[in-house]
Amino acid sequence: MPTPRSTPRPSLNALRAFEATTRLGSMSAAAEELFVTHGAVSRHIRSLEEQLGLVLLERGGGATRPTPEGLRLAEGLATAFRLIQASVEQLRPGPLTLSCSSSIMMHWLLPRIGGFHQRHPDVELQFNMNYDRIDFVRDNIGLAIRNSSITPPADARQRDLLVEWVGPVCAPDYQHAVGLEDPPALAEARLLATKTRLEAWDEWVEAAGYTGPPLEVAARYEHFYLQIQAAVCGLGVAVVPRMLVLDDLQSGKLVAPFGFVPSPRKLVLWIAPHLDGRADVETLAAWLGAEMRASEVPPPGQRMRPARGAVPVSAAGGAPVRSRRKPA
Repeated sequence: MPTPRSTPRPSLNALRAFEATTRLGSMSAAAEELFVTHGAVSRHIRSLEEQLGLVLLERGGGATRPTPEGLRLAEGLATAFRLIQASVEQLRPGPLTLSCSSSIMMHWLLPRIGGFHQRHPDVELQFNMNYDRIDFVRDNIGLAIRNSSITPPADARQRDLLVEWVGPVCAPDYQHAVGLEDPPALAEARLLATKTRLEAWDEWVEAAGYTGPPLEVAARYEHFYLQIQAAVCGLGVAVVPRMLVLDDLQSGKLVAPFGFVPSPRKLVLWIAPHLDGRADVETLAAWLGAEMRASEVPPPGQRMRPARGAVPVSAAGGAPVRSRRKPA
């Protein structure tokens, strides 16, 4: 008895090309990710549409937006590809990837990671420098250190690491030159900020209870590590998380004239759900937690308390911190 002819299934390459195009928003970006040409991606998607008898993408004006049917297919494919990759990772684990910002990498992790390697030489690590959102499977990331202000992946396993303490820091010579004896003196200092956290001075103002003259930012840098280096070089006063300047405070390159206060933020650890419970993941997570807790305990001479001055800048709800250049 003859059997009914089966319907041909879409090729995996066509499905990958379509999923990447909808996720990245363009065929060019999909082609770059998949290491193929733009034409190859276009042909794969055309073939998929012909095979399914559906229009999956709206084309026009250089934009490629999924149709309602295309969106449903893309969401299902994204879930399926993540599941495939997660299954492979469980059977054939590769190096463990830890993601964190470049500032945490430079100022906190690199000075300490040697101790981890000495204690756990069997754990193979690699790093991803990023401070924004991630996809654990697509980006091949096992753990990520993130600020609590960033939205985690929906399936992330989360663990609190520490409450972030922040405060103004500067070079000792700059402190003496400007006369930073109490918080209101900051109004006469050259204040530094970072574009990755434009509200940092406003948050310190509120957390420290400062009610002195308005503070105005003189210079903004792309990242915390550049802002910190500018402070070390005597270019002004930076308000930064204490954990990023631990070593500079201990060496005397920087001073924190008014101590540190708890900010409304904390650091959290995101763990990929398909790797949660794996031995090397638990080892690294435990080490990070212990090292972070140790970072919360200041050595003698470093204060962690609200700044108290003669007059405690306007709160975050008042006049905003404005940009103005002050002489160094």
